[in-house]
This record gives sequence, C-alpha cells and structure tokens, in this order.
Amino acid sequence: MIHEKSAPALLALQDGTVVHGKSIGHIGTTGGELCFNTSMIGYQEIFTDPSYFGQLMMMTYPHIGNYGVTARDDESRKPMVAGVIVRAFSHEFSNLTADGNLNDYLKYHKVVGISGIDTRMLVRHIREKGVMNAVISSDITDADELVKRARKWPTMAGLELASKVTRKEAQTIPAEPSLYRVAVLDYGVKHSILNNFTQRGCTLRVFQAGADFADIEAWKPDGFFFSNGPGDPNPMDYSLDTVNRARETGKPIFGICLGHQLMALSEGIGVHKMFVGHRGANHPVKNLKTGMVEITTQNHGFAVDPDKLDTSKAGISHVNLNDGTVEGLEFKHFNGFSVQYHPEASPGPHDSSYLFDRFVERITEFKSEKIGS
Repeated sequence: MIHEKSAPALLALQDGTVVHGKSIGHIGTTGGELCFNTSMIGYQEIFTDPSYFGQLMMMTYPHIGNYGVTARDDESRKPMVAGVIVRAFSHEFSNLTADGNLNDYLKYHKVVGISGIDTRMLVRHIREKGVMNAVISSDITDADELVKRARKWPTMAGLELASKVTRKEAQTIPAEPSLYRVAVLDYGVKHSILNNFTQRGCTLRVFQAGADFADIEAWKPDGFFFSNGPGDPNPMDYSLDTVNRARETGKPIFGICLGHQLMALSEGIGVHKMFVGHRGANHPVKNLKTGMVEITTQNHGFAVDPDKLDTSKAGISHVNLNDGTVEGLEFKHFNGFSVQYHPEASPGPHDSSYLFDRFVERITEFKSEKIGS
C-alpha cells in the first residue's frame, strides 16, 4: 500500500512540555484534556466513545492502526475524541473484515493526530503532574504559541458536555421479543450499551439529555437508565431534576459512568475531579457483596467522593483495588443502583455484564409487586 509522507506535527502541554512527531489523520490544530488509555485493542471503539468528547486520547499500546477500521465497531456515529496520540502508527492493516485504514478514517472525520511520540514518557509525566490540557498541531510550527493555546483551553472541571453529544430527538429501538420498556437518558450512550438492553428483551426509548420528564413518563417505561457521557456532572442541574423525578416513580433505575455520578449527586453525594482518571480495559474491581474480583473497562476523570458519602443514603457496592475508588453504589432511599465503570466493555472483558441482568430482574420484581398490590 502506498501512502503519502507524513507532515511534521507538534504536541504542546500547558506546563510547557513540547514533543515533536509526525501528523496522522487531518492536517490542522486541536486541543483538549490530555489523557491516556491502557487498552491493547479496541482503538476504534475508544475513539468513537462519546465519553471521550473534548479529550486528546493517548494510547499506551505502541502499535495502533494495524487492524484497520470496521463500521460495526463504531460506538457512536463518528469519532468523538478531540485528537489522537500514538507511538507507532500503521497505515497498512491486516484484517479480513476491515473496511479501510485508520488514517483515512481519521482524515474523513477531520480528527487531528500525532505519531512517533514517546508515549511511555508522557504517561509517566501525566501520572506525576496530573491531567492537563494540550494542543496537537500539524499546521502551526510555533511551539510557544501552541503552549499558550493549551493554557487558554477550557479545563474539564465545570464543563457540561453531555448536551454536545446527545441525540437531537427521541428514538425508539425495538427488541424481539419485547418484554420490558426502558427509558434511556442519552448523555453520550454507547451502541454496545443499547445492544445489551435489547438482547435482554428491553425495547428502548432513547431520550435526549434535556428531555422533558413529562414526555419520558408519557411513554410509560418500566425502568430508567442514565447513561455514560463526557464532562463534569456538577453543572448538569437539568439532569438532576430528571433523576429526582424518576426516583419519585419508584421504578428501577440503573446508571453507568456519568449516570452513576448524577445519581450520587441526587443524594447529595459529592463528585470530584480525579488527579489522573481511569481509562483502560484491565481495572480490578471488587464486588463487596460477593467478594469476587471483576476485571473491568473504565473511562472516567471524575469520581464519587467517599468522604462525602452518607452511608444512610447509599452503600458502596464495588471498589477499585488499585486505588480504593468508589466503583458502585446501592441506593437506600430509592430503587436504584449504579457503577462507575463500563459493564458492557467494548473493548474489554465482560465480567460485569450481570449488571444488565440485575436491572431486568428488578423491573420484573417491580412489575410483579405492582400486579400483586
């Protein structure tokens, strides 16, 4: 395969660190929060995960692009990352099911990237200094100017981004057979999450982030799901109202990632910005009820603050064995539970897929109790 020669590119961090590399994807300039993902596979699923909106994604696995891209692996309608940073980029691929190469895919979607970077060095730098903003450019050569831009880039703390990635209007996704009706609040929901529900007989009505609760309730759902998504949950007052209204119905509620944080905030439990964050497909989490350790896929830069957790309102159901982070909550004042990580994986292990079954079981129990009463 013949491909054009890569142009030079720069990566500039807000602390003044500047790294030289080669451009990949679209020629241009982009910025965002610099973070890293430790997954060995699944780069397409990661790049198209709406939770990464506004972030520059650095892959720690050195070889990226070598199996191309496949339409069925997309987790949303297009790549959501602000930019891509890799060590060794492959313009060629070996994969019978691939639709094309990663470079053309990034170009088509106007995603700016840089390769030839010592990602190991940069990961150590971020782990020591904490997450920070950065800028990638393949059309500006003034390093000082790029550092200035990185310093002016909005920080993730305080940013409400779910409204940037949510769908514009509600959509119904049927299941066959259709056994349950679940209202999904789309803050950046992944395709694989929706698939996990429909595979369990849940017909879905997926609502935009700012949907009026009257419209949601008019559909007569059996339960509510609050999805993953990007940004800081603290400024999302409109969603807290939705959570509170859903709680009042008594119906089962399930939250993942951003949805988990919103459910915590609805009980007055604080959510804080993490020093580095968790992003990868190999995070060990302990289920405190069973004592089992689950290997999980994670993607979050905010977390529930354990020091602000009132145990009379919620109990911790899961903890991260690497750093003790709260990974799951069981709520005591309403019919809900949530996890910080991604039980649908994609990419990653499916140790925690039972959580979708638990939600369906709660719906069944609630409907049975309602009939019995």
